[in-house]
Amino acid sequence: MTVITRFAPSPTGFLHIGGARTALFNWLFARHHGGQYLLRIEDTDRERSTPEAITAIIEGLRWLELDWDGEVIYQSERLPRHAEVVQTLLDAGRAYRCYCTSEELTEMRENARAEGRPMRYDGRWRDRDPSEAPAGVPPVIRLKAPQDGETIIHDAVQGDVRIGNEQLDDMVLLRSDGTPVYMLSVVVDDHDMGITHVIRGVDHLTNAARQMQLYQSLDWAVPQFAHVPLIHGPDGAKLSKRHGALGVEAYREMGYLPEALRNYLLRLGWSHGDEEIISTMQATEWFELSEIGRSAARFDFAKLENLNGHYMREAANDRLVGLALPRIEALIGRAVDEDGRALLTAGMDGLKQRAKTLVELAESAVFYVSRPNFPLANEKAAKLLAGDGVALLGAAAERISGIADWRAPQLEEAVRVLAEERGLGLGKLAQPLRAAIAGSNVSPGIFDVMEVLGREETMTRLRAVRG
Repeated sequence: MTVITRFAPSPTGFLHIGGARTALFNWLFARHHGGQYLLRIEDTDRERSTPEAITAIIEGLRWLELDWDGEVIYQSERLPRHAEVVQTLLDAGRAYRCYCTSEELTEMRENARAEGRPMRYDGRWRDRDPSEAPAGVPPVIRLKAPQDGETIIHDAVQGDVRIGNEQLDDMVLLRSDGTPVYMLSVVVDDHDMGITHVIRGVDHLTNAARQMQLYQSLDWAVPQFAHVPLIHGPDGAKLSKRHGALGVEAYREMGYLPEALRNYLLRLGWSHGDEEIISTMQATEWFELSEIGRSAARFDFAKLENLNGHYMREAANDRLVGLALPRIEALIGRAVDEDGRALLTAGMDGLKQRAKTLVELAESAVFYVSRPNFPLANEKAAKLLAGDGVALLGAAAERISGIADWRAPQLEEAVRVLAEERGLGLGKLAQPLRAAIAGSNVSPGIFDVMEVLGREETMTRLRAVRG
């Protein structure tokens, strides 16, 4: 059997973090088994579905590098097929026309509320002759569902879930205007696409029983269901925007790398021993549904940042420069030329060690392509140059100016000797140098920075601060 999975978002908003994890699990399972991963846009809700949302979903998946097989399938283009399937059920006596008026349905709803029970259609048109239909009432088409026994969902994550059939009424398949309902469209599309495994959030578990009844009424094979736990906030409450329930594009803007977000989402509900840092290649090799837990996962920005920091340090320098450059140019208000790009690339080894996001990386890299001015905007840096700071800076500048071999070890040794001569620790000279050259009290190793900037630029910055 060829494994075929699908991700089937409704384009009524952005690709949220829970949807991204669902897409990842489907992608990994298909890739692990050498199967196919398909993308279906469930856009039958014409009022709420928007082109902007479709674009956001597709771009979000592409940024996460969760490539799908074949063309995107749009559910709205398959409405005739959905209606065709309902006709086969009608012809087989497994569905029927229901002519209940809105007033009758309201009465059923009010009675259920008064009796403290869920609203269920009472089946009054299940076996009635259509000749009794009231004039002017367009019918809905309902499934003739089993009324006794139970429906059992054999779920790969949740185990066997049993639901008494008396709890399920005859669900609507086609509305009175002839449009299909969600339950019908999903089953028909999954069958026609050959979906073997339906991997989705546990909030869809209640839909699975009704969908199973429809599969059985059509004599179709039921796919393997796998309902994964939801994602909660760190406090255990339902995930909200303050917790991280944002669109994937927001994480991109916040400066996270796609491989870091994939790794983090993987660990939200799935585990492989004590492994935390798992490459996509390794995840593809290891991923199985049996390792998905049943408990809700908790989203934690601190863990995501730490993971992202790891992947930042592992990333190629030229790639990081390319990713950070638009942010740097926005901060300095101008384009960075080739010389500036070369400086950023040369200095990236030091820059990426501290940054946990591309935002932090850009902010810390600005000094390479934008010479700091005096007085410095960074108050802590300015304090380093107060008092005898500028005088110490002058002595350091004079000492290093004659160094022939302009490399970090030689620069550090010269400043260390000067500090010892004056009875000072190295930091008493290195910190004013950092403030003058980087315009901040924090930076990569200042002697490494001086090597990257070169003799001319370093001395120019030192002279500018000394006036």
